[in-house]
This record gives sequence, structure tokens and C-alpha cells, in this order.
Amino acid sequence: MPTVDDILEHVGEFHFFQKQTFFLLALLSAAFTPIYVGIVFLGFTPDHRCRSPGAAELSRRCGWSLAEELNYTVPGAGAAGEAFPRQCRGYEVDWNHSALGCVEPLAGLAANRSHLPLGPCRHGWVYDTPGSSIVTEFNLVCANSWMLDLFQSAVNVGFFIGSMGIGYLADRFGRKLCLLVTILINAASGVLMAVSPNYTWVLIFRLIQGLVSKAGWIIGYILITEFVGLSYRRTVGIVYQVAFTVGLLVLAGVAYALPHWRLLQLTVTLPNVCFLLYYWCIPESPRWLISQNKSAKAMRVIKYIAKKNGKSLPASLQSLRPDEEVDEKLTPSFLDLVRTPQIRRHTLILMYNWFTGSVLYQGLIMHMGLAGSNIYLDFFYSALVEFPAALIIILTIDRIGRRYPWAVSNMVAGAACLASAFIPDDLQWLRVTVACLGRMGITMAYEMVCLVNAELYPTFIRNLGVLVCSSMCDIGGIITPFLVYRLTDIWHELPLVVFAVVGLVAGGLVLLLPETKGKALPETIDEVENMQRPRKNKEKMIYLQVKKLDTPLN
Repeated sequence: MPTVDDILEHVGEFHFFQKQTFFLLALLSAAFTPIYVGIVFLGFTPDHRCRSPGAAELSRRCGWSLAEELNYTVPGAGAAGEAFPRQCRGYEVDWNHSALGCVEPLAGLAANRSHLPLGPCRHGWVYDTPGSSIVTEFNLVCANSWMLDLFQSAVNVGFFIGSMGIGYLADRFGRKLCLLVTILINAASGVLMAVSPNYTWVLIFRLIQGLVSKAGWIIGYILITEFVGLSYRRTVGIVYQVAFTVGLLVLAGVAYALPHWRLLQLTVTLPNVCFLLYYWCIPESPRWLISQNKSAKAMRVIKYIAKKNGKSLPASLQSLRPDEEVDEKLTPSFLDLVRTPQIRRHTLILMYNWFTGSVLYQGLIMHMGLAGSNIYLDFFYSALVEFPAALIIILTIDRIGRRYPWAVSNMVAGAACLASAFIPDDLQWLRVTVACLGRMGITMAYEMVCLVNAELYPTFIRNLGVLVCSSMCDIGGIITPFLVYRLTDIWHELPLVVFAVVGLVAGGLVLLLPETKGKALPETIDEVENMQRPRKNKEKMIYLQVKKLDTPLN
């Protein structure tokens, strides 16, 4: 019986239907950006100081400028230039005291202002920003700064749980159903978050967005790779991730135009409402239908694809059966990811590489920091680095394959981290160059693991395998701040050394995986288990032939 790839060769591997579907799903990929990295703008922490109604009234009465008010009423920097006293503590004085003058008002209370008692900000804070964020609205600073960390952790916890649960449901009940459900929940929770009255509700709805948004993004990735033919699969997989990078650039522009977090959150959520129209635009995956013994429905989808592409389906290709002769549909199980030797190896190596990608991708950004104070430009420039990474993959992946570019990109990222740790501070240009090289390498590795992950699992557990393995990047996202900030206290460059070891090990493990270049998506477990055997059989055949040639001579 013909496979889906055989049929797509006749009805079109990447014609009108696939191009339309890819465009629609690429929009979904770009819309995931505000959830994954939106904390940069939603949780922006501007410079701030204690609010003092008495000091403000004295400033108004004396006609001080803002600079004079800050000079007279706000404590200076702490030891070694720390800003904590200035941002989180204020002078414990009675600003309504009649003895306070307009010139050096505190001079009569103490010869040196550093001797004046400091206390917590009892009346809130003043933020130096024309816009707003959840930090400025809910005062997530000083003693409450941990609540901003909790906000981001909630998203990663949601990513982790959602990847496991919804990945299973997508393989059990279908890609399309789960995609639409995740879009609906994402849209509803995003809008509710924008109108939430307090921090608790914001946290709850952000957690819900995390539960469904990443799972929806990966289901979209699985769908598009299952709709296109073999020769186009790798390209759409890479460009689908490039759409995420485009989302980074768009997010920077939208955040600049809408500096108030509620309006920004509402604006970036509304596209998800439009995505519900995909119910009429995107069919179920025929590969999944075949894996569930729903050949009749799969054939209807294939005929629909042929009609959209303006092709006719030959009569010899109008019958489908699952490759595995079973009487019941295949039910995915978590045990299937570790039950057989090759799939178990794939699962463990892929999980480690997802973890590595997250730790190095986020860790390099945290450690290097972005020069300047314009977060919009900094965010925009950092996103541009990802385009050359995608271009290099496209240029090499069909010529060389998946495995070697993937391994080299991990090793380049690890080597760049190791080199950065020992480059002197006075060679700043070299440090920046090597850091960009490391960022490009880990971006390539991140895109490669997403591409290859789908190619190393059979159809009925493909979605589950991708989502379970990719959940390790959420674990990496949770622990990366600890790696960066805690290890920096020991030695400033120690995180880079850790990143180097992690990246180099990941590159070596990739070499243990089979090459998937030019191979059809595996439909059964046996096909995955035999992915590396043809080469061994060929070597054995040549060996036996030499032995037969030697025998007559003896």
C-alpha cells in the first residue's frame, strides 16, 4: 500500500494547500512570542524611588526641579554603587517640619546625610517611566521582587505540564481538536489577564496561558511537517521557527507603540481569537488518521488536498491501510518513548539537547546583558542574530545532513562560552563577537532539535515525543537564573564554563543519533528501530562478497 509521502508526490508536496496551511500556522508561531518572552515588556522594572507625600509638597512649595528634588530628598547609592537604598528605602524624617528650608533642607538634622535613619517605603514608589508594567501597577519591587520571578516561573511550569498532558491528548484525540482547544483557552486567558484586578489573578491566567500556548505551538509544528512532502519538510520546519523570530521583531515594535502593559497584553492576545477560524481552514492530519485506523477519513483529507492543489488522485493510490497490521488503533503511551532500545536512546539524547538549548539560549542573554538603556532596540537587535542561524541551516542541511550541523552548532556554542570566560575585559569587541557567535550556534542547535525531534518518532507517538522531550527546555528555563546569578557570585565567568561543558557534551551526544536526511517520516516503531540498520547490512554484504572472491583463489 502507498504511504502518505508516495501520495503527496502525486497531489503536491508543497502546493497551494500546503502553502496556505503553512502561512496560517506561521502566524500561530509568531503569536507565541509574547508569551515566551513577553516578560521583557510586561514585567519591565524601571528606575524607582520611595514615594514621600511630604517631600513632594516641600518640593512644590520651594519650586524645585526634579533633579533638585532627587538630590535633596532621595538617598544616594549604597556601598559599591548598590542602588538598593535609593530604590527601596527613604529618609525617616518629618518633611512637614517647619524648620526644613528650601536649600539643603536636611543639613539642620545631620551634618552628613548618610547618618540619617532610613526606613522602608511606607507610601509606595515613584517610577521613572511614561508607561506601565505589572511591576509598576502591583509594586513588584524590593521585598516583593520575588513575585516577578514567580510570574515567569508560572509560565515555565505551565509549559512543562502542558507539554506532557496536551501532547498525550493530541496523539490520542487528534492534532486539530487539541490545536483549536489550546487556541480558545489561550485567547480567553490572555484577555482575562489583561483585565485582571490584582496580581493573583494575573498569575493564575498567565499559568493557564503557559499550560496551552507552547503545546499549541508544537502541535502547529507537527501539523505542518505532516502535511508537506519529504523534500520540503525540513524547510517548513526551519521557516516555522523563523516566524517566531519575526514575532520577536514585531513584539518590539508593538511594545514600543503601546507602553502600557494591559493594552499590550490585550493587543497581542487578540490574534488568537482570529485563529479559531482555522476550524474551517485546516483539516486533521492524514498521517494521524491512518495511525488510528481511520483510513476512510484520511483518504477524504487527501482528496481535499488534491482538490486544493488542482491535482487528480490516481485510482491506484485511493486505498490506504496502516503499515502495522492491527485490528485496533494504536494508543500512545509514555512507555512507548522508552520501551525499545533506539527510541529510548533518541528520547534521552533529545531531552538533554532540549535542556541544553534552553540553558545556553537564555543563559547567554542573561550573562552578557544588553548594552544601553533602550530595551526596545536591545530586544530588536538581539532577535536579528537568529536570522543568520536559520540561513546557515537551510544552506547546509540538505547538503551535509542534520546530524553534523547540529553537533557542530552545539560545540561552537560551547567553545564560544569557554573562550568568552578567558577573554580580557579590555578586548570588549572580541567578547561581543564571540558572544554573538555563541548565540548564533545555540540558536542553530535550538532550531535543529525541533526539526529532528519530529523525524525520530513514529506517527502515533510523534506529537507526544516532541512535547515530552521539549518539556526539558522548561526545566532548563527554571534553573537558568540560578546557574547565572548564583555561580556569578563565586566567579563572574563560572556560568560560561558550565555552559561550555553542557554544550560540548550535547554536541557529542548528537553524533549518536541516526541521520534523517532524505528519509520519510517513520510510521511504525519497527521503522525507527531499523533506521541505522541499512548501513550495517551494506557493510556486511560487502564483507561477505570479498570472502567469496577469496575462496576460489585458495
